[in-house]
Order: sequence, then structure tokens, then C-alpha cells
Amino acid sequence: AVSGTAGIFIFLVLLGIIVALINKTGGSAAFGEWTTKHIKTRVGAQIAVIALGVMIFVDDYFNCLTVGSVMRPVTDRHQVSRAKLAYIIDATAAPVCIIAPISSWAAAVSGVVDESVYSGIELFIRAIPYNFYSILTIVFIITIIFMKLDYGPMAMYEKRARETGELGVLEGASSETAKHGKGRVMDLILPIALLIVFCVLGMIYVGGFFNGVGFVSAFGGTDASVGLPWGALVALVITIIYFICRRV
Repeated sequence: AVSGTAGIFIFLVLLGIIVALINKTGGSAAFGEWTTKHIKTRVGAQIAVIALGVMIFVDDYFNCLTVGSVMRPVTDRHQVSRAKLAYIIDATAAPVCIIAPISSWAAAVSGVVDESVYSGIELFIRAIPYNFYSILTIVFIITIIFMKLDYGPMAMYEKRARETGELGVLEGASSETAKHGKGRVMDLILPIALLIVFCVLGMIYVGGFFNGVGFVSAFGGTDASVGLPWGALVALVITIIYFICRRV
């Protein structure tokens, strides 16, 4: 019944394990303390979500899952509703990926182009200025953040978060992060960096990059439900070794 998406389920479990390890070792708490010194406002917290989303431009699903896990404690601290956080993440992920020349979307789109005039990737790059949906969506979310123009149900959730502290957390879920005396910001950054690197390697490996296929073609021909779990598994093993060496 789940054969088509089983790989994504496995990836979600592995990602959850990595996030739990980061929380237990104090990495998330250390990152939260660091952000209090550098991110002072609700607007700053939301812009930080966009900034991280832009940095993780390789794949939109991977973008959503990673940015959500990393930035949730930061936005919780500044009383940004979970609905607003989810919207910012999702409205950044796909638009960024579809205008990034090196991404799973770029490869997939360029792979179906008639190359009689331009190569697939060249046509993709030439089309970026005309991708109005992506460009205007990014402009739109930045505008509503700076001008605080929430509307409709979003405005209701944001008002509730500001006035009552109710973020829309699922029943039984906790927004608190564990604290550990030895926790450092690097305990969050390194596992996430490993996750990004090995997930990219996993996707291009499945796409045949190491068998002579071009980088872009490997992205276009990959299967994310296979590449992402392999990348996450390798990142998890290295993360566990790192935390053992750190004695946390």
C-alpha cells in the first residue's frame, strides 16, 4: 500500500532520529540561545526561515523537512504561529528550487526539453526571469513579513500566538528543546550539513552520476525516495559517531 512512498517514510524516520539526537545533546538549545543574541524580533525570526530555505535549494521536500526541524525552536521563541511557519517554509521551498539551476526541479524540467535549439539546462536558465510565480511568491512572503500584512485565517493564528502564546502545537507535542551542559551550536550545524551533503550525494548516486552520467542528468533521473534515505542513513551513522566522540 505504501510501496510508492516507503522510501520517504524511511527518510522521515531517519530525519526524526537525527533531530531527536540534536535535541537530546543540547544542540537545538545551544542554537536557540545563539539566536537570542542575533535574532531579536519576530520579523527577524521569519526572515531567518526564508534565508535558511534559500540556502537549502537542492530539493523542495528536503528543504521543508530540514528547515522546519531547525527553525521551529527559533520561531516558537518569538511566538510565530506554526501555521505561519509552515506557510513561510512551503512558500520558499518550491519557488527557490524551481529557479535554482542546480536542483532536482531544474534537472527534471531540463530533462524534458526539446534540445534542437537550446540545451535543457540553458533553456531552464534563460527561463528563470520569466518564472513569475516563483519570483512573485518570494517577494510576497518577504513583503507580508516586513509589513506585517497577515490576513484571513493566518491573521487569526498570528494574533492568537502574539496575545496568548498559543502556537497551534499538536496535542501532546512539545515545543521545548532539551538542554545539555555540553551542547554547542556545532552540534546542530554539523548533523544538518552532513544531512545535506549526503542526501545530495545519495540522489546523484541513484541517478547514475558515479557511473558516468552528468551531474544535471543524474539529478533529473534520480529517485528521491531511494537517494534521500541512503543519504540520511549515512549522515545518521556519522552523527552518532560524532556525538559519541563528543561524549554528549
